[in-house]
Amino acid sequence: MTALRDIIAAQIARTGPLTIADYMTLCLLHPEHGYYTTGNPLGAAGDFVTAPEISQMFGELLGLGLAQSWLDQGAPTAFVLAELGPGRGTLMADILRATAKVPGFHAAARLHLVEVAPKLRAEQARALAARSPAWHDSADALPDDLPLFLVANEFFDALPIRQFLKDDTGWRERMVGLAEGQLAFGLTQPSRIATLEPRWNGTAQGDLVETCGAGAAIATAIGTRIARNGGSALIVDYGHWASTGDTFQAVRAHDKTDPLASPGAADLTAHVDFAALAGAVPCAHSPMTAQGVFLERLGIAQRAQALAAGLDGERLSAHVAAHRRLTHPEEMGTLFQILGFFPQGAAPPPGLDP
Repeated sequence: MTALRDIIAAQIARTGPLTIADYMTLCLLHPEHGYYTTGNPLGAAGDFVTAPEISQMFGELLGLGLAQSWLDQGAPTAFVLAELGPGRGTLMADILRATAKVPGFHAAARLHLVEVAPKLRAEQARALAARSPAWHDSADALPDDLPLFLVANEFFDALPIRQFLKDDTGWRERMVGLAEGQLAFGLTQPSRIATLEPRWNGTAQGDLVETCGAGAAIATAIGTRIARNGGSALIVDYGHWASTGDTFQAVRAHDKTDPLASPGAADLTAHVDFAALAGAVPCAHSPMTAQGVFLERLGIAQRAQALAAGLDGERLSAHVAAHRRLTHPEEMGTLFQILGFFPQGAAPPPGLDP
């Protein structure tokens, strides 16, 4: 039981069941008891570990890829360097370190971070103090008058989703309600939903489809800036291309748990529908590319060898394990995917075939 569970149960009793999107928003962002507003979930002591926390190589290669895109587009003398959901600032710190010797890149970069969690903003301020970043609550607030070079690692998976089950007459939305005083899933009556019509013919009775309106809106905001002013974006997350099935999950202390068991005390996520993101952008996009393939194209094997030359013993073993975890098909290599946004007619970000 958590304090937020009682708040949610009381709200349901008053106004009726919640969509999964509304439930996720309360669990993650409630001002007093939300998961992201009350704690720091990252790292070995938290609930999950992200790629930048595993190895510096991840951020270094993404940074050099963004810098190459900047060079390919004529090295504009001022641009927005942005990250969505920067965690503790580790990824951006690695990006900035790797690009420090790219002539003109740092002088032109204006650092902007999209983060709603106060405690994480404080961590980012410490990690990135030398660059004086500007913070925003949403991607819509990013400057829209400069080229945008952006990275989002494990950001879209935490955005609120809705779930719809197909039956023979329409879609039944999955909701969070109460059963004998406990939080429980239920279904609405079936109806035809205009935004889901493109999925009707490609799905069977009993299939479950997830939608993320917030993700599509953010992709549109990013793509609009890139189409207008230039730039590129790297979206890194776990997910699929227009898949079906229930991917709503909770993680607490590095283990999966019941999403309804501990509201506000566990991370809630869902797999990203990369097809929906690609369909929402008014600029060009790359094919969805497996993280392992992407990093190998950028030269992670060579970088790993260079770093290994100065290591031995446990440090070397940890380095080898980190390389494997980022790239191997049985670990993050195929679970995580990359999607790139870039202007029509421009080269895609390095590592992503056109």
